[in-house]
Amino acid sequence: MKTKRPSRAKSDSLPPPDKYVVWVVLVLAAVGILAVYSAIAFLAETKAGGNTERFLLRHTMYVAVSLAAMVGFSRLDYRVLVKYAKPALITLAGLLLLVQFVGVTSGGAQRAFRLGIISFQPSEIAKVALLLYVALLIAKKQTYIESFSRAFTPLFFWIFLTVLLIGIEDLSTASLVLLATIVMCFVGRVHIVQLTGLGVLMVLLATMFLLTSPSRMDRLEQYFGTTLVETEENTIGDSYQSHQARIAFAMGGLTGKGPGKSTQRDFLPAPYNDFIFAIIAEEYGLLGALGLLALFSIILLRGYLSIARRAADPLGLILAVGLTTLICLYGFVHAAVACGLLPVTGLPMPFVSYGGTSMLANGIMVGILLSISRYAVRDNIPTT
Repeated sequence: MKTKRPSRAKSDSLPPPDKYVVWVVLVLAAVGILAVYSAIAFLAETKAGGNTERFLLRHTMYVAVSLAAMVGFSRLDYRVLVKYAKPALITLAGLLLLVQFVGVTSGGAQRAFRLGIISFQPSEIAKVALLLYVALLIAKKQTYIESFSRAFTPLFFWIFLTVLLIGIEDLSTASLVLLATIVMCFVGRVHIVQLTGLGVLMVLLATMFLLTSPSRMDRLEQYFGTTLVETEENTIGDSYQSHQARIAFAMGGLTGKGPGKSTQRDFLPAPYNDFIFAIIAEEYGLLGALGLLALFSIILLRGYLSIARRAADPLGLILAVGLTTLICLYGFVHAAVACGLLPVTGLPMPFVSYGGTSMLANGIMVGILLSISRYAVRDNIPTT
């Protein structure tokens, strides 16, 4: 009589995950620890009496938790994990509403809960749950994917609801999540007319968020003012941040000033988070900055051309595309903001910027991506 092997034995029998993605994440995390240690000096001086080790230890702990989540989720079957996406999304939608009433305000936005010394942003986990559930819906409805009522309506409902709740306080994150889900829908053969309608509606929603938020409108106006006309007045507000970031790039030159020798960290707001790419460019130069972007390009290529293409089923393909898109969008948009190519958004660079919930969400997303890679290899082996 055959006995069923325990789930751990089954997990241990799987092939290893995509080694290129694993190594890239480890390198990004190592670069992030060095960059945060350098950039955190001003924050430590103002909030901890110059004790940079305190913040370095906290960031290292965040990285460790993120990597542990990556390993843990890589050992889970993504096809089982998506079954919990809907209840998780419902719960997180409730938390996104609740945070509007009892959340703490940080950086001018009320998007996090304070649990003792720990801050938790439900939007970071909600975006992961949304990608999981959208992938599940698209995969289940492939036989009638072009049906407006049976396929597109439930997709639109969950995408619209989640993006709306996230966008109330974090329009930039909502925009990237929307772009990732649109790419997933496109790959999943959702009708182009329906996708166009979704895009138009979301543009209108974003316009409403901009018009009803003076701070967002001011940020956009300053961006166009900085981009089109360079004047002395552009050295205040968000334009000041972009101006200081460009100085960091100029001072870094080709090879940089060297680790820990940044001076712009004393002028850039949140250099350890929103502008960590500028600090890296100053200390490691253009070569270092391009090398960092090359790492995200490797994730993009491996996610699209290897993991998604070799996925065991449509669910794995669509989910791999969505996860890869969102992770790399964060990296490239963060870099574009630091270079002054996009308005200031406050988006962290995955595995590099200082942060708690965002670091955890990145670990979960990469872990699921690695799970797809592991099961893809196993399921594509011909049976005898």
